Amino acid sequence: MTARENVGNFQPGYKKLYHSGELISRIKEAYQIFQKCEFCPHQCQVNRLADEQGRCGLGREIIISGQSPHHGEEAPLSGFRGSGTIFFSGCSLSCLYCQNYDISQLKRGRQVSTREIASIMLRLQQQGCHNINLVTPTHLIYQILAALYLACREGLNLPLVYNSSGYDSLIGLKLLDEVVDIYLPDFKYGSNKKAEKYSGIPDYFDRASQAVKTMHSQVGLLKTDKRGIARQGLLIRHLVLPENQAESEKIFKYIAEEIHPDSWVNIMQQYYPAYQAHNYPELSRRLSRREFSQALQAARKAGLKPDN
Repeated sequence: MTARENVGNFQPGYKKLYHSGELISRIKEAYQIFQKCEFCPHQCQVNRLADEQGRCGLGREIIISGQSPHHGEEAPLSGFRGSGTIFFSGCSLSCLYCQNYDISQLKRGRQVSTREIASIMLRLQQQGCHNINLVTPTHLIYQILAALYLACREGLNLPLVYNSSGYDSLIGLKLLDEVVDIYLPDFKYGSNKKAEKYSGIPDYFDRASQAVKTMHSQVGLLKTDKRGIARQGLLIRHLVLPENQAESEKIFKYIAEEIHPDSWVNIMQQYYPAYQAHNYPELSRRLSRREFSQALQAARKAGLKPDN
């Protein structure tokens, strides 16, 4: 298990920014960016306030596919009462094997207002969730900050989880500094070449490595309370692909050497061919036990202690 620091009395970072007035300043800044969007590294610069759509497929609207206390997240997040997840539709990646392609690519779900997002946050808190878990939030930073302000005004007091693909811009992350308590990025590929082939992103590793490093600089290693529930810090996910198509060892090496060898890393084995994966022979089958074992060995060789 990776090293953790227990925390006692904890206040979400956004509460401090709310009381100081800084949260309003962040919303105003995000509003300006929204009109020339640069929330993700694509930097489409479209006016989403005027409902122009960027690479994420969304304009000014918010679409969610669901919300609930989720018990299938990592143990420090799910705990015993669940992680309060809000699943946003749309995505800045085009992963051909996406297991949630109906949400990410087809944008299925229902349109909601900023005020409704705030109400959902408060309802999840009332249900006893340990945190508010924003799933695929990168393209909705402006609306999320605005909703957070409304929810904070009504008593929201849970850690905020930013659950992203890892393809995040430094512009967006700067807005989230001291707002997000827990970063939960995917770290998908160890090279730009594989990312371009399977997710249509020619600079994924360059951007994601920079983003994850920035996330760590903001929140540090995972910190939990005495029950083992996450309160602050970085948790990294990596989905192992068949035939080492994600080049996992390069990711592990980067994490150990450039971020921290005690980083909390979840190496995931639940890959199965979905969406367009059957068109690629190397991805048209499930991951083998041997391949997953090799990934764990590579992580340990790099100096990590994966939580698997």
